[in-house]
Amino acid sequence: MTRGSWGPLLLAAAVIAVGGYLLWGSKLFTPAPAPAPAAPPATAASAQRPAETASAAPIELPAPATPLAASEVAKALTDLLGRKAVASFLQLEDFPRRLAATVDNLGRAHAPAALWPVNPTPGRFTVEERDSGSVIAADNGARYTPFVLLAEGVDAGRAADLYVRMYPLLQRSYQELGYPKGYFNERVLAIIDLLLATPAVESPVKVQLAEVKGPVPSLRPWVRYEYADPALESLSAGQKILLRVGPVNARRLKAKLVQLRQEIVARAIRR
Repeated sequence: MTRGSWGPLLLAAAVIAVGGYLLWGSKLFTPAPAPAPAAPPATAASAQRPAETASAAPIELPAPATPLAASEVAKALTDLLGRKAVASFLQLEDFPRRLAATVDNLGRAHAPAALWPVNPTPGRFTVEERDSGSVIAADNGARYTPFVLLAEGVDAGRAADLYVRMYPLLQRSYQELGYPKGYFNERVLAIIDLLLATPAVESPVKVQLAEVKGPVPSLRPWVRYEYADPALESLSAGQKILLRVGPVNARRLKAKLVQLRQEIVARAIRR
């Protein structure tokens, strides 16, 4: 596993706080494209297919009374999260495009770090050796706790308000990704539902090193770990991230995602 979202996670500030902080330290350990799941659950399937096929009656957002210009995004994020957090953790350049791409990718096999709206966290993924093999280290989740606390501290209502104001920029960015008829808000809700459907794994999660063929040895073996359970390895990038942060952090982040979803839906309209 490499450093890094979910993710993402992950809607303006709250998706930054939830989805984005999910991604911190989590550019998941997949050196090659993961196989598509043979029989994914309905929520996962809807999140992995193109948005324009997901719904005939999208839950869309109304036009904001005071939409954000691209030049106002940095200040709006600073007002919500604070100058120190924004300076330390966010990638502000082309932020709406980064956020739209990352949210979309949380439902796919990979969430490329080059597109993240957040910076990687220091440190590396750690494992413990057991008689049965390698498992994610018990203290690995502690790396994410400060970001979980920050996510919990973001007011979901204020974050949703900022999301609405930023939405025209996000929608345009999403369409430019290749979904000219898609609704980004539909994708956001599908990704939140996908993350909430992530299986809870309380016991230590087994991992294994992916085989690397060729004469050149790997100088960073920690980036090559993958889940030993094929069912877990076939999950989306965002779901893998939720597993990686540990069960306690995952439960807290899911609770925040529930709040965020409720606030977004409360501001949305059905067309």
